[in-house]
Amino acid sequence: MSQDHHQNENHLLAVLPDLEWGRLAPHLLLVDMPLGNVVYESGDRLNYVYFPTTSIVSLLYVMEDGASAEIAIVGNEGLIGIALFMGGETTPSRAVVQSAGNAYRLDAQILKEEFHRAGPVQRLLLRYTQALITQMAQTAVCNRHHSIDQQLCRWLLLSIDRLSSNELKMTQELIANMLGVRRSGVTEAALKLQDAGLIRYSHGHIEVLNRPGLETRVCECYGVVKREFDRLLPALKAV
Repeated sequence: MSQDHHQNENHLLAVLPDLEWGRLAPHLLLVDMPLGNVVYESGDRLNYVYFPTTSIVSLLYVMEDGASAEIAIVGNEGLIGIALFMGGETTPSRAVVQSAGNAYRLDAQILKEEFHRAGPVQRLLLRYTQALITQMAQTAVCNRHHSIDQQLCRWLLLSIDRLSSNELKMTQELIANMLGVRRSGVTEAALKLQDAGLIRYSHGHIEVLNRPGLETRVCECYGVVKREFDRLLPALKAV
C-alpha cells in the first residue's frame, strides 16, 4: 500500500507531519474489525492502539450487573486507546466494534515513545482527546435530558459522519445496548423515523434516506460534538 493510502484513511494519521509519519508508518498493521468484536475489556492493559479506517468502535461503560451504555463512538476521525498516553495504562470502559471494517493497529510502546517526544504527535493526541471528552460529556447530558428519538438521531448522525456511506449494519438490540435503553424504545423511535421517510430499517440494516430531516429532529448535543471536532481537527494541520 502506498503512503497516501495509509495516511489518508484516518484523519489523525492524515495530518501527521512527514517526519512523524515516517517513524510510525512502518509499524502500522491493517487489521479486520468484525461486528461485535471486543477490542478491549474494562481494566485490560492496553498493548495496542487502533486508528479506525472503515470501522466504528463504541466505548461502553459496563455496570456490575452487566448493563451498559455508550459513552462515545470512534471512527476514522480518531483512535482507540487514549488511556495509554494519558498515563492510566488501563481504562474502565469496554471497546466494541459497532460497524465492521478495518483499522490500523500500532504497538502501544511505539505510540508512547512518540508521545513522549513532546512534539507534533503529542499535541495532536491531546487535542483529539479534548474533542473526545466533549463527546463523552455531551453523551451523558443527552442520555439524561433528551428523548430516545433525539438520542437515536444523534447516534445515527455521529455514525454516518464516520463512514463513507449512509448505511449501517446494526440491530435494534445492539442500538438499545449502546444507548442504555429498552429495545422496545428503540423500535418505536426507529419506526417514527421510518414513517417520516428519514431512514429505512430492515434485518439489521439501517439506511439514512434524509440526513437534513434527521438534523432538524436531533437535539443540540450532535451540533456541540460536531463543532468541537470541526474546530480542533483543522487545527491539527498546524501541529
